[in-house]
Amino acid sequence: MITTLLASAEIPMLPEIVIIFGLATLVIMLFTRLKIPTIIGFLLTGTIAGPYGLSLVNASATVDVLSEIGIILLLFVIGMEFSLKSLMSIKKAVFIGGSLQVALTILTATITAYFFGFDWNVAVFFGFLLALSSTAIVLKLLQETGQVNNLSGKTILAILIFQDIIIVPMMLFTPMLAGESDNVLLSLFFMAIKGGLVILFTILSAKYLIPQLLFWVAKTRNEELFLLSIIVICFSVAFLTSLMGLSLGLGAFLAGLIISESEYSHHATGKILPFREIFLSFFFVSVGMLFDVTFLFSHIEIILGILLLVLVFKFTMTVIAVRSIGIDFKEAFIVGFSIFQIGEFSLLLAQEGVEIGLIDQTHYQYFLAVSILTMAITPFVLKNREKLAFKMLDAPLPQRLKTHLTTPTGNISMANMEGEEMSDHLVIIGYGLNGRNLSKAAKRAKIPYAIIEMNPETVRTEGEKGEPIIYGDASNEMVLKHVNIHLSRVVVIAISNSDATKSIITAIRLLTQNASIIVRTRYVNEIAANLSMGANEVIPEEFETSIEIFTRVLNKYLIAKDDIEDFTEEVRSHNYEMFRATQNRGRDRLNIDLPEINFVSLKVDRDSGSYINKPLKKVNLRETLGVNLVALKREGQTTSHIDGDTKLKFGDIVYVVGKPDGLSEFEKAIGEKD
Repeated sequence: MITTLLASAEIPMLPEIVIIFGLATLVIMLFTRLKIPTIIGFLLTGTIAGPYGLSLVNASATVDVLSEIGIILLLFVIGMEFSLKSLMSIKKAVFIGGSLQVALTILTATITAYFFGFDWNVAVFFGFLLALSSTAIVLKLLQETGQVNNLSGKTILAILIFQDIIIVPMMLFTPMLAGESDNVLLSLFFMAIKGGLVILFTILSAKYLIPQLLFWVAKTRNEELFLLSIIVICFSVAFLTSLMGLSLGLGAFLAGLIISESEYSHHATGKILPFREIFLSFFFVSVGMLFDVTFLFSHIEIILGILLLVLVFKFTMTVIAVRSIGIDFKEAFIVGFSIFQIGEFSLLLAQEGVEIGLIDQTHYQYFLAVSILTMAITPFVLKNREKLAFKMLDAPLPQRLKTHLTTPTGNISMANMEGEEMSDHLVIIGYGLNGRNLSKAAKRAKIPYAIIEMNPETVRTEGEKGEPIIYGDASNEMVLKHVNIHLSRVVVIAISNSDATKSIITAIRLLTQNASIIVRTRYVNEIAANLSMGANEVIPEEFETSIEIFTRVLNKYLIAKDDIEDFTEEVRSHNYEMFRATQNRGRDRLNIDLPEINFVSLKVDRDSGSYINKPLKKVNLRETLGVNLVALKREGQTTSHIDGDTKLKFGDIVYVVGKPDGLSEFEKAIGEKD
């Protein structure tokens, strides 16, 4: 008790944080064994710890603040993974698809609520609440499955973006629905002006300000400074939009868009992700804390009836909205099965409605129960949404209608929403000398490749040349995912930091077991560790340098090429295979017979002499010195056509084979006079 009081005095929120994380750890551990999504675990944690459960946590305001930070970081990451160019490519989906989904849902919900006896203003407010979906849950699940950037994923994102925008005028209209006399139209006019200024700021910052700022930060190679800069950008833009009356989440998304236009977005995403996961968990816990299980069971029939209506209405209106922008029924069904739930912003709006007396506590609890149930079933539905879509298409319908469902429409080209994924490609990590040479070879061989580099100047310079290069730490999961590491055939790690190399190998193997990893190291004694981490081939520089040296030496001694290759294999086998614990495949002994001849090139620096300006058949070069003329170069042209009438002239370069003594005598005879 005393310890708890002391902890509360020093850090007021500490007991609540310990309880939430401790309970969540136990619940999620159990749910992981049962293969139940972690989001459900956090919702259950909030239900158990909240006021309607065991009342372990009372400081709901603290949890709300932390959950708000989680939503900010979620939208920030989404913005960084998107871009202004991508956003413009789906503007029709945002403004047409999104507006239709919201408008149709509000209209349907309003008519239904009015039919059940609610006043028109309350009915419209219920329409507001049901029109919004859960950005936090849906985008998190799409990110985990890597489906944000496909056709349905981008359509979902487009509609959710519109919903996040429309929450602002909804908040302005809500007081008017309660009978307050604020000038909403004037407020909307000023809001439009503010929104335009924010968009202008976003475009200018993305193009001129932030890329240069992050370039200066990245040049310091200080990861703490880089992380701090990213966080400052996120919360500064969010704070700016909140000052202008827009939502924090929208500001965070715009901040992410600003950074997405720079080459540092993927590295920044990996830095932010751990913080996002921690704070976002508080959001799901806070939602669970609002859940009154007693109310649920005492009104279960009504709640399930409302739940069914909500699912049918939202699914149907979403499908109609998605079809309106030219997307086929299959994708429309997938989108419908993804955003059928009621969202977190609806919870905020509902609380506002209770405070101004638009709805009472009973209706609020009904809404809350339905909302949390839709959120709870979302992970299960989203996981099986494609199967459900195909079942809808395979339903026993009249042939004419079925043909209409399965025939693609061409009203709008959405092909640009699905970028081509690089596959079967080469990933080069490190763009030093080895990386550059490898990229040149890949380009020559027409092998698709991507480069990851930590030097911002190199990234900027090579990127301007058209190289497929990104800035980032290759041990960062998001950076590896951006280059589609799981679809690559070969990964070459060409950096000199041995510790970083091991971290990169580990990160790659967590994402794929198929890619072949080739590692460059400095020393032979690093081979075993890299192989044990998951590398397929390890090439130590010190050893390969020695092999290159003796290979060139043996070439100079005119050793047969096959013998040199056999000897090289034996040396590699003795020094590599002992680290791999396999049998020596090389020859035990290589007998090299050194020939007593040499091959050299010499220059004729005399205009007269025993062997100059005379036919070769008369000078008896082979008989007198034991030297054979193989080829000569004259006036830039090399010829191997040598016969008895060939004469050596001043300035010629001759290629001759012979014994060292004979070659030395011949060099004196044609070289400069002493």
